[in-house]
Amino acid sequence: MSKSREMDILADQADPETIAHAAQQLGCRSVAYTYNDPVIFHEYAIDVAQACQQLGIKSVAVTAGYICKEPRTEFFKYMDAVNVDLKAFSEDFYHRLTGGHLQPVLETLLYLQQETQVWFELTTLLIPGENDSEPEIEAMTQWVVENLGPHIPMHFTAFHPDWKMLNKPPTPSPTLTMARQIALKNGIRYAYTGNVHDKTGASTYCHQCGQLLIGRDWHLLSEWNLTSTGQCKQCGTPCAGLFEAQPGQWGAKRLPVRLRDLKRV
Repeated sequence: MSKSREMDILADQADPETIAHAAQQLGCRSVAYTYNDPVIFHEYAIDVAQACQQLGIKSVAVTAGYICKEPRTEFFKYMDAVNVDLKAFSEDFYHRLTGGHLQPVLETLLYLQQETQVWFELTTLLIPGENDSEPEIEAMTQWVVENLGPHIPMHFTAFHPDWKMLNKPPTPSPTLTMARQIALKNGIRYAYTGNVHDKTGASTYCHQCGQLLIGRDWHLLSEWNLTSTGQCKQCGTPCAGLFEAQPGQWGAKRLPVRLRDLKRV
């Protein structure tokens, strides 16, 4: 490797303080840990979260929730929000397709609800013929309401064939709508469809009066009918979640970042 190439790589090394200061300079309110699951870089994610915390920047983990008790306690101590992939609601699916088990994931969800103040949401990728049956979604959503509460948002997202699973078709939009309707019927207040164009399924509604609170069209926000304290403007009912007084306007833009081009302040 040439000396210039080696220096170029070293200049972009992402030590925790560099990430935190980059986020601060770019006006980011949070840093997300994802792709791959942050539990596999447990110590590094915690170090970054601690550096971010010093600058008032929140940390968000995207994880499958498959983690042992001791590291789980340490990891979530430093996270402000979490999206957990509840991949299915059957042991067969977990063992056959992921090589894991369902129960440890459920234990993580119970831990988050009962022993932390972390805001968390659930995402389930619906794969045709694997985890998209009405009985399984009924059981899953009932368990969530009974054990975690009706305020936990659930996202049902579309599968697209790729890599090692090319033998399954894309998830039909009606399947996602069906899952969302089952969730709402069983008491989930905030149920969403994802990976498809569906403004109705992507938007947030007041669970008390039905008012459209946050209109979403892919990455774009349209309607915003929340007060500065996160209440429905029509009936005053609080919407579960963490909100700022004004919505962001970043939308679908992307901003490539070279850490070496940012200077610490």
